[in-house]
This record gives sequence, C-alpha cells and structure tokens, in this order.
Amino acid sequence: MRNFVGINKIFVFCVILINVLDHSICIESSETHPQVPSSQPQESSDRVINLPGQPSSPSISHFSGYITVNQDHGPGCSSIGYGAAVELGPLRVSANGTGLQFNEFAWNTEANLLFVESPTGVGFSYSNTSSDLTKFEDTISAEDAYNFLVNWLTRFPQFKTRDFFIAGESYAGHYVPQLAELVYDRNKDTTKYPLINLKGFIVGNPETDDYYDYKGLLEYAWTHAVISDQLYEKAKQVCDFKLSNWSEECNKAMSQVFEEYREIDIYNIYAPRCLIKDNNAKNDSNNTESLTKVMNSHGLRKMRIFGGYDPCYSTYAEEYFNRLDVQTSLHVNVDGRSQVKWKVCNDSILVAYNFTVSSVLPIYTKLKEGGLKIWIYSGDADGRVPVIGSRYCVEALHLPLKSPWRSWYHNQQVGGRILEYEGLTFVTVRGAGHLVPLNKPSESLSLIHSFLTGHHLPIHP
Repeated sequence: MRNFVGINKIFVFCVILINVLDHSICIESSETHPQVPSSQPQESSDRVINLPGQPSSPSISHFSGYITVNQDHGPGCSSIGYGAAVELGPLRVSANGTGLQFNEFAWNTEANLLFVESPTGVGFSYSNTSSDLTKFEDTISAEDAYNFLVNWLTRFPQFKTRDFFIAGESYAGHYVPQLAELVYDRNKDTTKYPLINLKGFIVGNPETDDYYDYKGLLEYAWTHAVISDQLYEKAKQVCDFKLSNWSEECNKAMSQVFEEYREIDIYNIYAPRCLIKDNNAKNDSNNTESLTKVMNSHGLRKMRIFGGYDPCYSTYAEEYFNRLDVQTSLHVNVDGRSQVKWKVCNDSILVAYNFTVSSVLPIYTKLKEGGLKIWIYSGDADGRVPVIGSRYCVEALHLPLKSPWRSWYHNQQVGGRILEYEGLTFVTVRGAGHLVPLNKPSESLSLIHSFLTGHHLPIHP
C-alpha cells in the first residue's frame, strides 16, 4: 500500500440543472435555471458569482471549488480549459480571452455536468508536496478520480440517485474506462463503498490500444496525403507497434511522420493552424524537440494547439483563466495561495507519466458484459488519434454486429457514420477533428442526446 503524503486537491467546475435532468456526466475536468437547492452550507460557498465577462442572459448558475482526495498523485490537459470553456460547456471563452459568450450547443441541456481537472497538477488541481507531481500512472489517476466522485457526492448528496455517465476524449480513452471499471468493481461491495449509479461511458477520439492507435496514425497520415509513399513504406518496415519500446529506426521514422505534421494541425488536418506566437512556443506540439519526446515516451502526446472555428482558443483560454479576478470568482485563490499560473496542458506531467497500460480493450469486454452502455465517437479529420485506429480497436473486440455501417444525418446532411454492435456503438463525425464538440457543436449535441436518451440518430435526411 502506498503511503499518503501531503494534501491533494482536485478542482471541479459544475453545471447543474436539478429541476430538469435525471442524468449526470463527469467530464474527465451553470445551469440555465438558477434555482438550485442549497441543502448544505458548502454548496452556497461553492457557487460561482460575478464570473468576469459572463453574459447577463441567459441566466446560468454554476459551482466550482476543490475536493480533497486521499491519494496525491496522465497526461495532463485541462477539462476546464478544453471541455468547459472551449467545447461543450454553457460558456465559451471569447477571442483574446477578454470575456465569455453563451454556447447554444452546450451539453448542459442534456445532463448535469462535472468538469474535473485530474490528475493532480492539471489546471487548478494541486498537491502541497512537489514530489507528488513526478509520480503519475493510470491506476493512481483512477483512484484519485474515484475518491473525488465519492467526496463530491457527499457534498452534493441530492445527486446520489441520478444516472451517472463518464465522458472524455484523447488520453481520457484510458482515464474513462479505467474509472468506470473501478466504480463498477466497488459498486459490488456497498458495505465497504458507497454506490455510484454508473450507467455507462462515452469517449471521443480515444487513445485505446497502443498497437492499433499507432498503426492507425501511420496509415491515416499516408491515406490523407500527409506523408510520402517512401516514408510510409519505411515506417511499416522498421516499426513493430506491438512492442512497448520501439527500435531506434522506428523512432526515427515516426519522428519524420510527426515532422510532416509541423506545417499543419495534426488535431484537425483540414483546419488552419494558430499563428499566434507566445512564450510557450518552445513547448509546442509542432516543435522538433517535443516530437522526439513524443516518440521516446511511447504514447506521450502533446495537445497545445487544435483546429476549429478559431484555432487559437487554447491561447485565449490561458489568457482568461490567468486573470486574478477570474480565479477569485472560481474560488481558486484559497488556502492562502498566491495567484495560480494556469496552463491548458501541463507538460511536466506528460513527461513524467508512467505508461504502464498499453490497452484498455479488456476493460471494454468486462464492462460490456456488465451491462454498461458504451459509445465511441471519432472526428474523422483527426490525425493524432484517427478514426482508422479506433475502427481497428472496435473490430478487435469481436462483438456481434447489431446493425451495419450506415450514414446518420444532421440538418439534412450526412453527420457521419454509425455502426452498432451488441454492447457498443461506434459513431464517426464527418469533418470534425480531435475536439468534436468544438468543430461540430450541433452534431455533437445530437450525438450526446442520442447516447443519453436512447433515441436513434437520424438515418434519413
């Protein structure tokens, strides 16, 4: 058993519609109706008031603060900076980080949302023991997230009976099923652990299995005219993606693959790149030194710039959340701490992370048999965790087919494709990159509605 040292606090941003919804989603880290019951004094102190730049209409109530977890130690990008403020929350950071604007396609119209900044060291989450920030791996991240959920439900007990779902993207393809498995296992012993009403999980462009993910990455780069025939054949020849440690020749070839992506946005290959220069440019995902770290760490990925309506949203988010008045409103500057330096992604966590799990596919098999609802969606313009790799992962589960590959429609246009298996649904989103709710907000709202309600995505225009 690991010894606990110091204090570890995980930051959470909550969007709650108590009088409307029976679903809650934890986004692996506002309400349009402000009349939220406050049965506990702690809830009132967590309420966000006078958030700078928040539009006066419509009225949105939300909460934020810290939950102390027992363990004090994942690649490391903020669910507040991406999920809440850029993708699917009710408020999006406006250009240049000057304020906020209402998101008409926010997911809080479908469920109560928890955006959790996990593991420790991501976003506003922190430990008072600096050595904790050098100890990261999947098991610790899952344990911390589980303890967060238990303690959050203690603070907001009215949600204990609600249907609960977990969602995430990118490396949360590991976080989400591993947390779901931990909840599922501990729900079997309610004499020792509190019951969490878990119903399923949904992941987008998820890192799932190293072999299939990197096989898909290489093939996608070639089939989408990013790399030459010669480089593709060379990488196929020297790389065995089933190995945990790649050969020097494979590292060199794959570094060249990533080098070709320097001119475009790997996270949305048809979107413009952000041209804003900042002081963190040396840590950018398109930097050669960074790309070498990506390959040598096997599976480590940076997420500094992404495509969408404005490819500079991460820069705007950093400008907004580093404002003292914003941090004060969000209850960040607590426990006598000075103003926090907030970053969308914590590069030190990415470098320190211990990748002990190469595949989460066995968890899919286990939780499918346990009756959980499982969806995978994939923006088909993402080069980093491409649709090809996700299709390989799904096929590797060898599930009975429930309904064949077909188009689904949105506003009389093809929104993507859908394939239904017994126990799992796979959906593509046409023209979306790594951050589907940002690139295709209306389509993503239809997708999450279908996932939560069981209503089928339209198969006719």
